[in-house]
Amino acid sequence: MVQQLSDAELEIMKIVWGNPREVTLFPYIMDGLAVRGRPCQKNTLIVLLSRLMNKGFLSAKKIGRRNEYTTLISETEYQTAQTKNFLDKIYEGSVKGLVSALISGDLLTDEEYDELKMLLEKGSGKS
Repeated sequence: MVQQLSDAELEIMKIVWGNPREVTLFPYIMDGLAVRGRPCQKNTLIVLLSRLMNKGFLSAKKIGRRNEYTTLISETEYQTAQTKNFLDKIYEGSVKGLVSALISGDLLTDEEYDELKMLLEKGSGKS
């Protein structure tokens, strides 16, 4: 089971997931947080990275004095697990309930509605 992340942990993972390289270095994460307007103290980031490793999201390989971080869970895997958790918790597993709430709550733009309709039709084999 994929654990839920705190907001701070999720910010870090978004930076790591967004890195085009296979490994992510500490300075890359520090810079990414600063760019996002969420600067972080070095010790705080070390603690958060340690938590992410304990939760099974990252692994670290020590190269000299630096750690190279590698993701163990993809962004898609996390999103899927959290979506399923949300559906189970809020809509008792009913995707129909979620979509109905999006539509009746006027939470979709016309463009999003059309895109969702096309996806549903494509998924069911209709043209």
